[in-house]
Amino acid sequence: MPIQRRRQFLTNGTFNRAAGLSGLGASGKSRAAALQTRRRFLGTAALAGAAGMLPFLGARAAEPPPETTMVKLPIDPAICTMPQMIIRQLLQAEGFTDIRFVDEPPSPTNPGEQLARGDVDLMVGYASNFIVGLDKGEATTLLAGVHGGCFVLFGPEDVHGIAGLKGKTVGVPGFGTGPELLLSLMAAEVGLDPKKDLHWIGNPKEKPKDLFIAGRVDAFLAFPPEPQELRARHIGRVIFDTAVDRPWSQYFCCMLAGNPEFVRRHPVATKRAMRAILRATDLCGSDPGSAARLLVDGGFTPRYDYAVQTLKDVRYDVWREYDAEDAIRFYALRMREAGFIKLTPQKIIAEHTDWRFLDALKRELKA
Repeated sequence: MPIQRRRQFLTNGTFNRAAGLSGLGASGKSRAAALQTRRRFLGTAALAGAAGMLPFLGARAAEPPPETTMVKLPIDPAICTMPQMIIRQLLQAEGFTDIRFVDEPPSPTNPGEQLARGDVDLMVGYASNFIVGLDKGEATTLLAGVHGGCFVLFGPEDVHGIAGLKGKTVGVPGFGTGPELLLSLMAAEVGLDPKKDLHWIGNPKEKPKDLFIAGRVDAFLAFPPEPQELRARHIGRVIFDTAVDRPWSQYFCCMLAGNPEFVRRHPVATKRAMRAILRATDLCGSDPGSAARLLVDGGFTPRYDYAVQTLKDVRYDVWREYDAEDAIRFYALRMREAGFIKLTPQKIIAEHTDWRFLDALKRELKA
C-alpha cells in the first residue's frame, strides 16, 4: 500500500492534507478505504506542491530547452534523500514532461547500480556507495554535493566515544552496506581495527534499530528517521553525530550523481534537472515543515514529527558552501587506506566527476 500511495503522489505531483496516514482513520475505516478517499480527493483538489513554496526564478530565455523531456529518478527508502522525490512540479517548470520514478528500491549493498545500468538518470545517494561502485567499474558521474549529517551513532550509556566501542557488538543492515562501510571508516579514524575490535551482526532480515532497542547489539549507525525516533523516545546515547562532530560534519554525506551517457548526451537537461533537485534541497532547509508534509503525504514515511525533525537535523543548507571535490577526496582516501577500494582519489576525481553544472548553479541560485 505505501508503494501505491507513492506512485499516486509522484504521478500527480500533489498531496492531501486531509487523508488519514495511519492504519485506521478517525472514522475507523481501513487503510484501503482511506486510500480510496485520498484518491477521490486528489481527483478533485490538487494542492500546491514544492514549486509553489519556492521563489519564482523568472524566465531563462537565454537557456535552451532540455534535449530530452524525459527524466528517470529513483524512489529511495532513506528519507534524507527526499529532494529527488518531491520535485515533479519543479521538473515540469524546467521543461520535463515525461517524469518517471522507478519503483524498484535500490540495492542496500549497491544502490548506484540502478544509475550505472541506466534505469535512472540521476540519483542522490551516499558518497562512499558511489565510490565503491566506481571501484567495481560501474559507470557513474558525480555532479554535486546535496547535504551532510545523515548518520548518528547510538550506543550504551557507558560509551562516550567511538574508541569506546572496542570489544562491543554493532549492528548493520547487512555486510557491504553504507552503514557498515561508514562505521568501519569511523572506527579506523580513531585507531580501531574494525575487523578485530568490533563484533558485527548484519542480518538484512533484522533491523539494527530493533536489535539495539532489544539489547541484542551494543551500538548501531542510525539514519533518518531512526535518530529522530530514538531521541524522541529517549533510547540509547548519541556517541557520534555526523551533522555536528568533526571531521565527518565538514563533508557531504549524500551527493548527486548521473548516468554518464545521460550527462554527455543531455547537458542542458542535466543542468535543468540538477537545478530542480537543488531547489528542492533549499526547500528542505528553509521550510522543513512544508517539505515534511510533502514527504508524509507522498507516502514516503508515516510520521510527520520524525520527518520534520529529520529535515531540521540534516544539513540541507551546505550545498553551496561545502566543496564536493573535497568530500570525494576525503572519503576515497580513507576507503583506500582501509582497503575498501583500489582507485586513487585523484583518478576518481579526474575521470568520474563533472562540477561544471554545480559551479554554474551556485552562481545562479545564490542564497
